[in-house]
Amino acid sequence: MTSTDPALHHALRQERAHHDRCRAALAAMVDGAQEHVVTGEDVSASGADAEVLGYQLRSRAKEMRELPEGPLFFGRLERDRQSLHIGRLRITERPADPPLVVDWRAPVSRAFYQASAPDPQGVAVRRRFGWAPGSRGDSADLTGLEDEHLDRGESRASEIVAREIERPRVGPMRDIAATIQPEQDDLVRGDLALSVCVQGAPGTGKTAVGLHRAAYLLYTHPQRIRRGGLLILGPNRTFLSYISQVLPALGETGVRQSTLGEEIARYPARGVDGERAAVVKHDVRMAEVLRRALYARVAGGAGVADSLVVPDGSYRWRVSAEELERIVAGVRGEEPPYAVGRERVRTRVVRRVRQQAERRAGPRSNAWVRKVSGARAVREYVDAVWPRVRPEEVVARLLGEPEVLAAAADGVLDADEQKALLWAKPPRSWKSARWSAADLVLLDEVAGLIEHPRGYGHVVVDEAQDLSPMECRAIARRAAFGSLTVLGDLAQATTPWAARSWETVLRHLGKPDAVVVPLTTGFRVPGAVLELANRLLERLDVEVPAARSLRGDGELRFRQADGDLPGAVVDAVRDALGREGSVGVVAADGDVARVREALGAAGIEAGGADELGARVAVVPASVVKGLEYDHVVAVEPAAIVEAEERGLHRLYVVVTRAVAGLEVVHGRALPF
Repeated sequence: MTSTDPALHHALRQERAHHDRCRAALAAMVDGAQEHVVTGEDVSASGADAEVLGYQLRSRAKEMRELPEGPLFFGRLERDRQSLHIGRLRITERPADPPLVVDWRAPVSRAFYQASAPDPQGVAVRRRFGWAPGSRGDSADLTGLEDEHLDRGESRASEIVAREIERPRVGPMRDIAATIQPEQDDLVRGDLALSVCVQGAPGTGKTAVGLHRAAYLLYTHPQRIRRGGLLILGPNRTFLSYISQVLPALGETGVRQSTLGEEIARYPARGVDGERAAVVKHDVRMAEVLRRALYARVAGGAGVADSLVVPDGSYRWRVSAEELERIVAGVRGEEPPYAVGRERVRTRVVRRVRQQAERRAGPRSNAWVRKVSGARAVREYVDAVWPRVRPEEVVARLLGEPEVLAAAADGVLDADEQKALLWAKPPRSWKSARWSAADLVLLDEVAGLIEHPRGYGHVVVDEAQDLSPMECRAIARRAAFGSLTVLGDLAQATTPWAARSWETVLRHLGKPDAVVVPLTTGFRVPGAVLELANRLLERLDVEVPAARSLRGDGELRFRQADGDLPGAVVDAVRDALGREGSVGVVAADGDVARVREALGAAGIEAGGADELGARVAVVPASVVKGLEYDHVVAVEPAAIVEAEERGLHRLYVVVTRAVAGLEVVHGRALPF
């Protein structure tokens, strides 16, 4: 339809009227949720039942009140003589009535994403709606629509979808419920029991896919997911701030979004490791070193006592040294968590005493068993043979005492690696230690050996290509009985310990059978920018498919600094400000202050990476991963490459942050 077509104006009036009806119905749903809370407070039930019911009602009312403003539907299907509007949540005037809007996650909505002219799936017409940018849901903001008559074999590229994908990026990340492509939809709706790894080229929407998969699982398996919990793990707080509004926009609140560092932080990371020490600490061989260091505290059973004598009134029950040794060896052989092993030793010693007592005097009561279990002789024996221990004690002794490290690392780490691990000046005790970020990973490993941590039903791990083997193990412990959605791009791996293959990462994550699915079609990055990125990709030591873009627009420009790099950056930013959208100025970390000073002197106000509403942001190359800007000014690529071991990978990340245009400002030879 054209803008002058009377049929278009008539259709828009009808759809705006329907949106007004939906808005009124949603307001009634919010009021009704709150009314149910009030009613539920008066329900006659036991204290526990009333508490559970009250929590559920209050949670539902809170979720309804916190729904972000915005359009209530983005699509419509004409299917089987039925009209279905598709939106971010189900809206109905009365529970038993047909819905005014169907949730995008409902099975019936899948045809909106998957139907095509060759396979219409019963869809006669698919309609997409165009809303004014930044609309808060006013019906007047519904400005356009387009129809595909699939029953007539009509199929064409959607201008509305293209405009939505290319819309300027200012502020937090948006959801993509309106623009999900078929291959993305397949991943979003994958089975809960299956772990999946998405190798996503820049701009293919892998992060959005992971977040929408989380929303889909919460909708499809609410009890199983909420019982086990769902965790979103991002690389840093800047990234989490950027994605923070996606799930609420999809009607899901209360999902834990965190970094791995926050999940394992027993203490603030105040210490600083040299690169060599950090690399060794993140190496998977440290798991064996730590296991040895922990279990070195377990005595063999013999030598601790010739025998164990347990007083019981006028009787004295005796467990021989040989029996004690067999008990400890048996528990060690079962390899339970350390704390579980300690209790198994106690239980089996008490069982042996009970057997003797019952042979002499008949069955013993549970009270008798508890008394013997707490007897001083039993307590002292268990403490001697399988002592209580804190992770901090194990790690502090390992890093602070050369002889302890030598014993635990024998045959695992060489002498130079052991030397790199040792603290230069050991603290007086673990309580005064200044733990580094890598030390916290070691502490979590030992804590996991002592007692399994709380697990989650599903964990979404973004930027997973940068995880070390030891960090992967920390995540694996939290998803031991759940599933994973692993998101990343090996070409964007920048840490010294980053893996070269997903097979290695998935093995350390405890999901070796997870399927790896590549996403190679880019919707965000212009074709010219991806061509430049693919030239860099050829120089990277990873085997990932090259990306392609569906977009022929966008700009790629180069600006020679001619001796005045800051001045050239200022000129490039001014040019970018003449266009619509956000501007990200990305430089090597050591150049950021100089760039910011130059922009300030030129009267250009610039925010930082975490200031999501800023029109211009100056961002260190080390934290730009996962972010995106309409226009990127990449400052001195050679300096970005030289700043770290995997500098070419870092530069690959930098140039692929652009949505509309990339300008490379340089005074030195380009490393492309």
